[in-house]
Amino acid sequence: MIQTTPIMRSLDLTGAPPAPEVSGDGTAPAPTRLTIPAIRVDTAVVRLGLNPDNTIEVPSDPGQAGWYRNGPAPGEQGPAVILGHLDSATGPAVFSHLSTLRPGGQVRVSREDGSTATFVVQRVASFPVDAFPTAEVYGATTDPELRLITCGGQYSLVQRRYLQNVVVFAILAN
Repeated sequence: MIQTTPIMRSLDLTGAPPAPEVSGDGTAPAPTRLTIPAIRVDTAVVRLGLNPDNTIEVPSDPGQAGWYRNGPAPGEQGPAVILGHLDSATGPAVFSHLSTLRPGGQVRVSREDGSTATFVVQRVASFPVDAFPTAEVYGATTDPELRLITCGGQYSLVQRRYLQNVVVFAILAN
């Protein structure tokens, strides 16, 4: 049975996207805060690693976003990856409105050195969890880029996960 837009459920830590094979060169400072004015996101950023099944960890707090620390940092060449939950047992989570972002929207990432990297949304796409386009999302890029990832689509009560991943593709503006 598949239910759309469930209102309340336990925090879903399954269905994380596969981890990229690329890593950053360590030239950019780590992210500390994420601000997305268009969807009223202003959150601390935690560091994420890998789960035992080689998927990216997801933040334990549904109100925070997390940066995949084994990949590029925001502002470094390549696609930096920040993940966040869509919802939780108590309601909407940090990326509850991620799918509503539009091209041209700004995403600001504050970094450990006090600088801010500003990205501009190029597109927002939804992909089936079971057919996640790893190369398209995590593939090497010649410039600094950002990927924001959350769950989306229908929620499967049987599988206890969403059946889609929403991915925002953004490029460095400054």
